[in-house]
Amino acid sequence: MSLMNEVMPVRRDVKFHLPAEHVGTWLRGSPHVSHFANTFSLFLPTGERFFIEAVRNYKDRIDDPELKKAVAAFIGQEAMHGREHRALNEVLIAAVPEAEGIERFVGGLLARLQKWLPRSYRLSATIALEHFTAILADAVLTEPRVLDGAESRFAAMWRWHALEETEHKSVAFDVWCTVMGRNPRTYVMRCGGLLIATGIFWGIAIPSFLRILRAEGRLLDRDGWRMFVRHWWTETRFLPNLLKPWAAYFRPGFHPWDRDNRHVLDQLEGVMAQAQGWAET
Repeated sequence: MSLMNEVMPVRRDVKFHLPAEHVGTWLRGSPHVSHFANTFSLFLPTGERFFIEAVRNYKDRIDDPELKKAVAAFIGQEAMHGREHRALNEVLIAAVPEAEGIERFVGGLLARLQKWLPRSYRLSATIALEHFTAILADAVLTEPRVLDGAESRFAAMWRWHALEETEHKSVAFDVWCTVMGRNPRTYVMRCGGLLIATGIFWGIAIPSFLRILRAEGRLLDRDGWRMFVRHWWTETRFLPNLLKPWAAYFRPGFHPWDRDNRHVLDQLEGVMAQAQGWAET
């Protein structure tokens, strides 16, 4: 199932000018809750560049004009995401200098993978991580309590990112199917890509999150951890609810639009109006 003709991504140039003073408390007023999301941001500027290059490698092998158009928009959207998360990371690093080492480590790792991995494996990693970001996006957009009470600009930025991840969630996958095909070998490659990418992601993200909390002197803050568990595990069930859609990727006939959540894109108009309003003030 593909909805590419119905859901064509659009490049949007938008800036959020995040208030630096709220970087550690923008969500629920909690460093534990806020820095969990901030840790994800440290992966994104170099990650988005990795995705762009992985898809661009196959641009000349795409004949379908609609898919070509979608690829161009995908590249434009990912470039904007990288720019805005770089801005977030700058205010985070100013507040927690320890974060700079994490961002640098992630950048170095992806640079090595860019050099060492064959391009087919880089595309496999890209479609795996695009699936992961798509299910994270869906969890943000379908459970209002995830961003309930968040500082408005941070909330708008994450919502915008989630919406565009949803909008382009099938593009890299459709490139994969076009250039690699569907057969037992490519099935093993894409499933193996998700298993390896998931292990690497959490293997870096969890220690990085703990490193930021330690730098803030909050690693042993029991009240902070209670808030973390309540927000991400029990009240919103954000993390537990990722397991089922993550596992859907292993179906042989899987396509990202099997989960047809086009309705969430109705939120785009409101988010863009917010951003435009801030730009005019």
